[in-house]
This record gives sequence, structure tokens and C-alpha cells, in this order.
Amino acid sequence: MGKVILEMKNITKTFPGVKALDNVNLQVEEGEIHALVGENGAGKSTLMNVLSGIYPYGTYEGDIVYNGELCKFQKIKDSESKGIVIIHQELALVPQMSIGENMFLGNERGKKNAINWNETYGEADKYLKMVGLSESSRVLIKDIGTGKQQLVEIAKALAKHAKLLILDEPTSSLNETDSRALLDLMLEFKKQGMTMIIISHKLNEVVYVADKITVVRDGSTVETLDCHTTEIDEDRIIRGMVGRELTNRFPKRENIEIGDVNMEVKNWTVYHPVYTEKKVVDNVSLSVKAGEVVGIYGLMGAGRTELAMSIFGKSYGSGITGTMTIHGKEVQLKTPREAIEAKLAYVTEDRKGNGLVLSNPIRVNTSLANMKSVSEKGVIDVDKEYAVAVEYKEKLKTKTPTVEQNVGNLSGGNQQKVLLAKWMFADPDILILDEPTRGIDVGAKYEIYCIINDLVKAGKSVVMISSELPEVLGMSDRIYIMNGGRFVGELNASEATQESIMTSIIQSGRGD
Repeated sequence: MGKVILEMKNITKTFPGVKALDNVNLQVEEGEIHALVGENGAGKSTLMNVLSGIYPYGTYEGDIVYNGELCKFQKIKDSESKGIVIIHQELALVPQMSIGENMFLGNERGKKNAINWNETYGEADKYLKMVGLSESSRVLIKDIGTGKQQLVEIAKALAKHAKLLILDEPTSSLNETDSRALLDLMLEFKKQGMTMIIISHKLNEVVYVADKITVVRDGSTVETLDCHTTEIDEDRIIRGMVGRELTNRFPKRENIEIGDVNMEVKNWTVYHPVYTEKKVVDNVSLSVKAGEVVGIYGLMGAGRTELAMSIFGKSYGSGITGTMTIHGKEVQLKTPREAIEAKLAYVTEDRKGNGLVLSNPIRVNTSLANMKSVSEKGVIDVDKEYAVAVEYKEKLKTKTPTVEQNVGNLSGGNQQKVLLAKWMFADPDILILDEPTRGIDVGAKYEIYCIINDLVKAGKSVVMISSELPEVLGMSDRIYIMNGGRFVGELNASEATQESIMTSIIQSGRGD
């Protein structure tokens, strides 16, 4: 057994009406990668927020011992001064600032009121090299992709002289190639003696990098698994997380008749909204029938989200051309409101930024896309709104004591259910689901899949965009493969495999 660098003893944290952590214990050895897994709402991020000082000493019970010293962090700067650095799931970067400016924001290089820019960019370039990022530190954050932004966050942590690095869902928005590169980087840091804690719902990645895995369920520690002494696979981890075997990751869809075409898009071309000469969607045609789940798979930057948003009332892009028909009738949907009225819904991949109002309760969020159904003469009937929210809470099994709970206080999986409820209440015929299970656990994913199956069983059409190949293969009747703004393949579920899909992307010769 190696040296224990961190010990969290009997940590209990209570929010109004909810005990988020109940006597949680965690031991981390020096130089190991320790994974923290559990369902949404299990308390993983809360525990790390306690460790990093986001929840200060005195707001929780229990002790934190780091390098043999009892720590009473009052703010995040206190933990960072000890070399404990956390990288959150939502990247905390300023798009209009350069990589170097972001890396030393709040940690500026220079004297008194003068920033030494040569030192700033010189230091930044040094740390970028350490994480294998070849971009100049003078490039703006908005001009690099999400995978590179994740590397900037890690470089930023290294610039704070991190000795214990906490990564909360570091690959949730990355494609498989970028994810594997990041995991390999973690293994390289481990060789150099760094200690890391990783929170992840992607269990194959946990098995790939972790030395030990601590399972948290309902705010309590269930067990810690040693990957070097025990044969660990995803099913073993799931059993600890959900307290039961999960025999099938994807629910079967039975007795569903696929009907007529509900929506068809032909020769759809979209240009970038700012760089108007840049084509982001190139002559794409797709259709989806009643009772059908159509998957769209592609690597990051393929143009999937741009396609979806442009279809949804031209909410993205410029110079859009092509035709769209809904129920056989050609439509011109110029705004999201017109799209909603045409029975089309778009469930965004960014639930926190664009999908929900986090500071508002579940009740208000549920009715956002269909307020006319809970109002009369422009005045909202709060009782009716409340009844609708309760109905969808029960239908979707959203875990919350009351629909008056602010959405920002819910776990990721439950936020996703509220987002789905919002659009289901609008009663669309066609739903475009953009990364519907991003950042949520296997149990919550299964529940979302059941909701999708119920929708198509009712005759709805679902277009599902996903970066997870097993999800696309497990849920789709038909799959479009997208790369470089174009569809480079179309496969029925019966003939689709991971190999055939990736072959289509590679052979198209337009990978990023």
C-alpha cells in the first residue's frame, strides 16, 4: 500500500431538505488515479466541492486530511495553495480572451498593477507543450475546439502547480479520439507522480485509467474497488452504482409500427453565421418517419448540431437553402416559434446554457415551450402550471421533493428529464434530441431511452444526435453518418456496426 495523500473522513453535507452526503469516506494514495463513480445525485461533485473549498469548512461535518495535515479550507484559493486543483465539467474559460490570458486569469504574471505579457505567454506556451497542445497561447479560446479547450484547462491547472488534480467529467463533450488522447495524457501524468481523482459516467474510460474506484450511492460510500487485485468490468461497477444488475443497457422497442414520413429535409445547406463564406452543412438530405428513431453520428465538428439548429426555425446559420416538408407539406420555418407551431422540437445539447432557466423552479421550466396552454389572456394560471409539472415529474420519474425546486439544484439526469418534459408538454410530432444523455449515469440513461421508446410508440418521430456509438447503435432504426458537413453514409440498424460507421467516416477523407 502506498502513502495515503488524502483522507476524507465521515463527510456529511446537507442542503435545505436534502442530505447530499452522509458519512462519506474516501482515501486516495499518492500517484494513483482514483475514480469516483455513482448515479446522478449520488454526491460525487458535492464531495469534490467540499474538498476544494467551494463549500467552506463549517458548512459540512467531517474532516479533510491532506498530506497529514487537517485542512479547513474557506475558499478555493486555500485548496489551490496546497496543490489541490479542480477542473469542472463546465469549462470556465472566457471565449473572447486568449489561451494565455485564460490560463493566468486570477493568477496573473507580473508586479503590482502591471502584467508581464512576455512572461504570461512564455509560461503559457511551456504548459501547453506539457499537455501536448501545439496552439499558440495568443490564440483566442473561441477559435479552438472543445477538445483543445479541455487541454487548456489542464494546462491552467498545471500552472497552479497541481499535485492533486480533480477532473469532473473531463471527456463528456469530447469525441472518442480526443477522449482517448486525454486519458493517455492522464496516464502520462501518473508516470510523473501526479495524483488524480476522476469523476466519469463513461465506465469504459474508468476501467481504462483507474487504479481504484470508489462507488457512491445516495450520498454514501458503497465500496472501493482495487483494479490491480480484482477483475473489474463495467457490469461490476454498475452493480455497485445502482444496487442491481443492469442486464440490458438499451430497452427493447416492441410492437411499434413505422408509418409515413413526418419530416423530410432536402439539399439543406448552411453557412456560418459570422464567417458567412464558410459552409458548415453541405447539401444534406434526411427523412424521419412516424414511430422511427433516426440516429445522426459524427465526430466533433461534423456539423450535427449546426444542422439540427438550422432546421429548428433557422436558429443557427446564414444563407440557408434547401426545402423542408412536415407531414408532406412544404414549410418555411423562420423562427423557433414557427418551428414549435409546426410541431417540431429541438432538445439542445446544452441544457444549462440554452435549455433551462436554472434559477427558476421545475414548474416554470416545464411550461416554457407551451405557455399558452397554462395561461388565459396572457396571465399564467399557476395552479394549472403546477399540475402539469407534477404530471411530468411523475411520468418521467424526476427525483425531486417538489416541482417548486429550482432546476439548478437538480442532478444532471434530473435536469435532462425536466428539459424533456418541457418539450413533451409542447406536444411535438418530431423531436430532435441533441446529445440527450450527455453527462448522465447509466441508470438515468436507461430511463431516458425508455422515454424515447414511449415517444415513438405514440407515433412521434425522433432524430437523435449522439457522440456515443453504442448509444446510436442501440437506439436507432436508421443511422446517418456525418462528416465535414455532409452525410457520408446511411445504414439500417440491422447492418450498422461500429466498424462500418467509422469506415464511412475515414473513407470520406474529410475527418478533423
